[in-house]
Amino acid sequence: MPEPDRMKIAFVYDVIYPYVKGGVEKRVWELARRLAARGHEVHIFGMKFWDGDDVRIQDGVTLHGVCPVRKLYTKGRRSVWESLYFSAHSIRPLAREQFDIIDCQNFPFFPCIPVRYIARSRRIPLVITWHEVWGEYWNEYLGLLGLFGKIIERHVASFKSPVIAVSPTTALRFENEFGRQPDNILTNGIDIARLDSVPPAQDKTDVIFAGRLIIEKNVGLLLDAFRILVSDEPGLTLTIIGDGPDKDAIDTRIRAYSLERNVTITGFLENPDEIIARMKASKVFVLPSTREGFGIAALEALGCGLPVVTIDHPANAVRDLITESNGIICTPTPEDLAQGISQALRQHEQMREACRASASAYDWDRIVDQAEQYYQSLVEKKI
Repeated sequence: MPEPDRMKIAFVYDVIYPYVKGGVEKRVWELARRLAARGHEVHIFGMKFWDGDDVRIQDGVTLHGVCPVRKLYTKGRRSVWESLYFSAHSIRPLAREQFDIIDCQNFPFFPCIPVRYIARSRRIPLVITWHEVWGEYWNEYLGLLGLFGKIIERHVASFKSPVIAVSPTTALRFENEFGRQPDNILTNGIDIARLDSVPPAQDKTDVIFAGRLIIEKNVGLLLDAFRILVSDEPGLTLTIIGDGPDKDAIDTRIRAYSLERNVTITGFLENPDEIIARMKASKVFVLPSTREGFGIAALEALGCGLPVVTIDHPANAVRDLITESNGIICTPTPEDLAQGISQALRQHEQMREACRASASAYDWDRIVDQAEQYYQSLVEKKI
């Protein structure tokens, strides 16, 4: 296969890894730095999380801080004003340069509108990467105001730009909601070699969770299930890695259940290797999320040899990763989740190799191969 031509690629997302750690940020960063290492000129446009010049180069990637950082969350929800502020300030920096292709992340939707205008006016291929499809969830998220969320989501879905879905679940939800199949499925990935190089942490735990502490992650359900388990096995331990707007409610539930000796909350860990080390010192990873566009943390856990326990929910794409040999899918009840965790604890040693084998298909190098070829095809067609 001939070497792909050198491309000038722009990624647009309001927050940038590692200043903010999340699945979307991680995906953009891994694609960007790996494409840059292959000789492409790669730019990320987001809010400015650093001191000094607005534009800086990091690991071969040009970072554009298009505006000062604004608060991402208001009352536990993504801020509409932050999204609008970023959208308005991204126009001029993006328009100053000519790119071969732009990859704009679908959420928080508003930036897609000026990016589409810039791409069309300058005849630049634009692809929109969809990480989640909310649909009726907007009503739960915003109440009566959810109608406006549904309108803007549907408006962005109506763009003729090619659509990438990050998981089969997101692709299916996109098709069901908007009557159109995504043009490609490019999943997230993990760095298998890096995972293998990290030794386990010294402090061991039985069960581990990692993610932003928001209500959709269902850490409260995890604690409900864990209390059932501890009633039979008082020595069981749970480590929760993360922080977020739901932390106070989680702390309150831990105290109410008298689980202070069993549960440890670490907060966000700055060094990603420390998260991997703690996973390797655990037996079972649990992610009972009702809204997950992919689930990189779950995939990393599989790569560490941990069976993953998750729940059956139509918006939970972690289910795409799970088979009978590498994890358990439960109904979203404390009793069934407790039973699933208990089964995984009993079988974690037998499941270890199957977990690692299933994760190997998602190595970032394979994902970047696919992304590079797809971007090149769009550039050649000038879509």
